[in-house]
Amino acid sequence: MTDGPAQSAVAHPAPALRPFISHYAGFRAEGLRPETHAGLPSRHVHLIISFVEPIELLRAPDPSQRPGRFTALVGGLHDTPALVQQTDRVHLVHVFFTPLGVRAILGVPNSAIASRVIELSDLWGTRATQLVDRLANSANWNTRFAHLDEAFMRALRPHGVSAPAVWAWRELARHAGQIPMSSLAQHIGWSRAHFTDRFRTDFGLSPKTAARIFRFEHACRALKAQPRQLADVALSSGYYDQAHMTREWQALAGLSPRQWIARELPFLQDYELPLGDDDAHDAYRSNLLVVQRRL
Repeated sequence: MTDGPAQSAVAHPAPALRPFISHYAGFRAEGLRPETHAGLPSRHVHLIISFVEPIELLRAPDPSQRPGRFTALVGGLHDTPALVQQTDRVHLVHVFFTPLGVRAILGVPNSAIASRVIELSDLWGTRATQLVDRLANSANWNTRFAHLDEAFMRALRPHGVSAPAVWAWRELARHAGQIPMSSLAQHIGWSRAHFTDRFRTDFGLSPKTAARIFRFEHACRALKAQPRQLADVALSSGYYDQAHMTREWQALAGLSPRQWIARELPFLQDYELPLGDDDAHDAYRSNLLVVQRRL
């Protein structure tokens, strides 16, 4: 609930950046009730730049990382929740990197930031400060998105990722994680052990962990549409039963599905959940994400 109207905008990156960045989003609201929120596992690596108070990280996905405050937060792929303190004001830009974009644009391998939360300046130095200042002083979302395009195009250094591993990632996305790892390895012609090692090298997560995240995303989308149909959502998302989904939800979100529906779902923005597999997500962006605003 806010005291005034929220503003949001979502847009494509420049065409040359689309293999590396899924989409941009901007969000602004005031009069929010201070809450703690879970940063959920996702197929994306997130860059969130705050123009008001720094983002207060209460708990990182990696339990060895200490809490901290971040102006430009980079969150790597992870399979346990982060915990973030929301204040009464939010004004931010959110960049959704694909795993291919981490090395190509941010300049580090996925494995270097998996389950970590770091400041963009730790990767980009003064370029990060310059970008944040430019965005903060921009008059509107379109201008901010154009500045992001410009900065990321300058930084872009495409880095070769194993084609079989990329194919496996896309197959896992396309099937919402509901495909045996042995089938993927067999199709590629690798042993299961080599497949797992190479996938983890390229993406920072094992293929089994990636499959769990894709199933979880599928369930999140389904619960957003049908919050009362827990048993049906569990089966359609590839879980054995509702109890299995609940156990996975506790591990990945730190809450049961019912608790998540009550505490997190009301605050979830549409742009935060991908539609589904990569092809469907491209269609989603084409139809819905060419800059939208709720003013």
